[in-house]
Amino acid sequence: MPTDELRARYLRDKVMTATPAQRVVMLYDRLGLDLNLAASTDDVAVRGGHLSHAMQVVTELRGSLDLSAGGPAENLLGVYGYLLTELIAIRGGAVQKLPAVTQVVTELRGAWAQVADVTAAGANPAGRVSGAGAWVG
Repeated sequence: MPTDELRARYLRDKVMTATPAQRVVMLYDRLGLDLNLAASTDDVAVRGGHLSHAMQVVTELRGSLDLSAGGPAENLLGVYGYLLTELIAIRGGAVQKLPAVTQVVTELRGAWAQVADVTAAGANPAGRVSGAGAWVG
């Protein structure tokens, strides 16, 4: 089996066996990669491609929120709105905003990684962190 097929199979299996919180961490990992790639190039078109993909990831994260739970989900909705607004500005040329956006994403990724670790460890009988359903529907 060719290497590309093996890699795709591994990634598919990893996603399919991940908990919802682990999937969110995976999205943050990809978002961070997109932001780092955008920061590492002076080519406006290439940067724009990475930023467009980053916006798709944020939109996916935003769509995963269970807003009926209120509280944290509503807060994250606001953060994701902020990130989208900033990414649009960065794509429009405000590249100086990229480090601040990257910092927010890094901090959120760290928080989600903690949730995923506790969830995977079976922190309670249901295998979920109390309130985690508010963030991921």
